[in-house]
Amino acid sequence: MYNRVLHTRINEILHSGQIDIAGEDNMFFTRFIANATAIDALFHDIYGSNPESHEYFEKLISLLTRSYIGRPAELRQRDEEKEMKGNWFLSNEITGMSLYVDRFCGSIKNLQSKLDYFKKLGVNFLHLMPVFESPEGESDGGYAVSDFRKVDRRFGTFNDLRSLQQHMQQEGMYLMLDIVLNHTSHHHEWAQKAKGGDKKYQRYFYMYDDRRLPDEYDRTMPEIFPESSPGNFTYDPEMKKWVMTVFHRYQWDLNYTNPEVFLEMLDNILFYANFGVDILRIDAPAFIWKQLGTPCQNLPQAHTLLRLIKQCVQVAAPGMALLGEAIVAPKEIMKYFGTGLYTAKECDFAYNATHMALQWDALATADTRVMLAAQHEILQKPYGTSWITYTRCHDDIGLGYDDYMIKQAGFNPFEHRRFLKEYYSGNHSNTPAKGALFSVNPKTNDARISGSLASLCGLEKAIGAKDEVAIDYAIRRIILMQAHSFFIGGVPMIFYGDEAGYTNDYSYLNDPGKSYDNRWMHRPVIDWKKNANIDREDTVEQRIFSATQKLISLRRKIFAVGDYKNLTWMTPHNIHVAGYLRTFEEQKLYCLFNFLDKPSYLTWHAFKEHGAEPRILFDHWQQKEMHVGYDHEYLVIEPYQFLLLEVK
Repeated sequence: MYNRVLHTRINEILHSGQIDIAGEDNMFFTRFIANATAIDALFHDIYGSNPESHEYFEKLISLLTRSYIGRPAELRQRDEEKEMKGNWFLSNEITGMSLYVDRFCGSIKNLQSKLDYFKKLGVNFLHLMPVFESPEGESDGGYAVSDFRKVDRRFGTFNDLRSLQQHMQQEGMYLMLDIVLNHTSHHHEWAQKAKGGDKKYQRYFYMYDDRRLPDEYDRTMPEIFPESSPGNFTYDPEMKKWVMTVFHRYQWDLNYTNPEVFLEMLDNILFYANFGVDILRIDAPAFIWKQLGTPCQNLPQAHTLLRLIKQCVQVAAPGMALLGEAIVAPKEIMKYFGTGLYTAKECDFAYNATHMALQWDALATADTRVMLAAQHEILQKPYGTSWITYTRCHDDIGLGYDDYMIKQAGFNPFEHRRFLKEYYSGNHSNTPAKGALFSVNPKTNDARISGSLASLCGLEKAIGAKDEVAIDYAIRRIILMQAHSFFIGGVPMIFYGDEAGYTNDYSYLNDPGKSYDNRWMHRPVIDWKKNANIDREDTVEQRIFSATQKLISLRRKIFAVGDYKNLTWMTPHNIHVAGYLRTFEEQKLYCLFNFLDKPSYLTWHAFKEHGAEPRILFDHWQQKEMHVGYDHEYLVIEPYQFLLLEVK
């Protein structure tokens, strides 16, 4: 929409910034004008009641202009190349790995020397878990940031990170880093100034002289870590104030009702963009807006802020995509892609956390009905956005999918979740899994699950028992789980160590800064002597690595598995078998997964319900053809086997 006053003012600011709007900066000018009305509306929706909103909006325009001017030429060129591809991140050619730098290889400098390892596996996209400065012992795995622009000395220097980014860019690789929007460490400069009595910086946080308002907030705010960090406020004796600390006592929540906080954090976002980040992971976006009388999660204003950030990034650094790390119910997660006028204009990515948990549900029960009951909501994701798909990540496995999904499969929700918790914590009489319960809430009996992919799939127990048959079945489960998430649509994200079958690492128990958090058991310290086994025939590491390598290679060859809103779930003729169809133009790929530890039988009629009846199917995994049989005949799928069947 044309807004003459707004656009005239933008022209004035751009000219003062010496932007050549008719020449080399024309695309920036065009983007700015195209997004200006939305930026103005979103900003004033949040901050319009502030008496100085006009001045803050002027600062916002200037910030976007400065950020564009400071954007390196090679990144501007990369922006153009990505825009030429359209939604570049929907491609079937991108496969990622998420890792802790120190636990993977010690330092950022060492990580640069491991680029050949990723190339060998087929990974071309790295998510580095937080590398910016955070206090040892109070880091929350790096999510308690004390300096958003300084690499923690445990990992190296900022120059090391810059060198890594440049080498990755030369290799055609993509980089993802985190921005923690919700909070800072209490050692951050802003918090330290607040502790020193600076009123300006005290307004950067939620601070109260007594318990009256904190008690009101606590009535409706859930506890995130009831075991280790009960409540949502911490008393600071230096200021004699109560500070909102939703996650841990050492993480102070930022107050986004203050426009200065928004501008400061947007400046950090654009700093990462100009550093060369391809995808910026926004940590815990559901929490960034607080309001009395609400759970202070998933509020409309949080979405308004994310949409504003997206429009600003689109203007200054259009090649950077945004990932909203919202681990919430399916209906809520869809909102993070944007709704209404902002559909597909909020976050470009979200984690498909619901489907991740549903895979674990199917593996434990050998029943795919709960998984299928959730798909109609997951399929609402708008075109032009994408998932990060995964079987494991640094976090726990939650069981937050809705009760009605469990009931629809014929189970009692409470009993079903109890079974899953017992199964994966190793407390069930018939389980191969070895994990642990995380964040048990004694009031609600709610809990999540910790444990590595390999240990939850039974490899740790099988190796301990020296049972070759059990080891074989555990490896089958591992590859089944990876294949199911690799081909379902989105960017597959391998959690480091899973590509080589790492089981739980219990060394965290000897570290006082980690021993209270059992999620560290699935965040292993990589033993590179063990990893050398990936080249030794018939070792566990080689079997898992080579299978993962093959999955990545196959995915890259099959265009239909790009995320083009082209997924159809097959009729569940057998409750043990999950099947979905991926299509693109004339290409049709049936992906079938048997979650049972026995052979499953699928009627050939299952392949005749989607268009023309196929005659021949080619299994990409086994590299062999199959002739489609009669309806009364069956395709036999072996225990924990999967098939990638393309119609010929």
